[in-house]
Amino acid sequence: MSPFTLGLAGASLHGLCSFPPSWLTDGGGAPRGLDKPVLLLLHGWQDNAASFTPLFPLLVDDYYLVALDWPGHGLSSHRSSDNYYHFVDYIDDLALVVDALPSNRVVLLGHSLGALVSVCYAAAFPERVDGAVLLEGLAPLSESPQNAVLRLRQGIESRQRFRLRQARLPRTMPDLELAVRLRCQINGLSPEQVRPLVERGTYNDGGRWFWRHDPRLRCDSLYRMGEEQAAAYVLSLSCPVLSIVGQSGFASLKGQSGRLPDWPTLIQHEVPGGHHCHLESPERVAEQIILFRSNMKNSVFEPNVS
Repeated sequence: MSPFTLGLAGASLHGLCSFPPSWLTDGGGAPRGLDKPVLLLLHGWQDNAASFTPLFPLLVDDYYLVALDWPGHGLSSHRSSDNYYHFVDYIDDLALVVDALPSNRVVLLGHSLGALVSVCYAAAFPERVDGAVLLEGLAPLSESPQNAVLRLRQGIESRQRFRLRQARLPRTMPDLELAVRLRCQINGLSPEQVRPLVERGTYNDGGRWFWRHDPRLRCDSLYRMGEEQAAAYVLSLSCPVLSIVGQSGFASLKGQSGRLPDWPTLIQHEVPGGHHCHLESPERVAEQIILFRSNMKNSVFEPNVS
């Protein structure tokens, strides 16, 4: 995988791709007709493009791969000091990246936050999306309108707390291994599974280690969609959708949750692991993603939950 940098709308977006980066950065050399689909890999909240490291060698024969660091994550630039990380802005970020790809159409693979963004983009721009693979994520987060006032207050108060903390020195670590151990504790994963994430998500300055992600990511949202709004995105989907969930992941994402019958084009599979099942069972996850491509090619796609 080769590193790339995209300068889009004043932001510097970084990532990894399995083809010459010039295909993205200046359009140079990209063949007119690609021999396999472009798979755009979109990580979750406070992760980065290295979240998909175990999948790269398993998928590269079947897809052209592009793994992105969202703004404020990994090597990508942070949003301006007067801005925060609104959910809908990630959809705009995705639209900019899709426009830079060497193909007019793309297959989206999103984990957690990346999955929610993928659903919204695929609903709004069906002409650009051939299919969507959702890892431990489904419809955009929603809640009852009765929560709107409390949501606004809590969001404002979280920003106020952030501004107070901003005057303090950032948290540092004496070595990379402490950062690895902290991620292991948070995510319930092994050091080998989290190390690529941590190496991309930290930097060394003066012998101390710092997290790269923007601390504003932890500020609460001021607004969340109503349930009818979230359902409108789901019902507008026209592309095939593959949902992959971990056996010990979020129960609300599984078929028995009662939300899935409303999905018009969904197949769901369960694999060993938790919320980061693509790090715990990469072979099982990759197997389903490769089969997904075969099903799309052969137009064999019937909604199902298994």
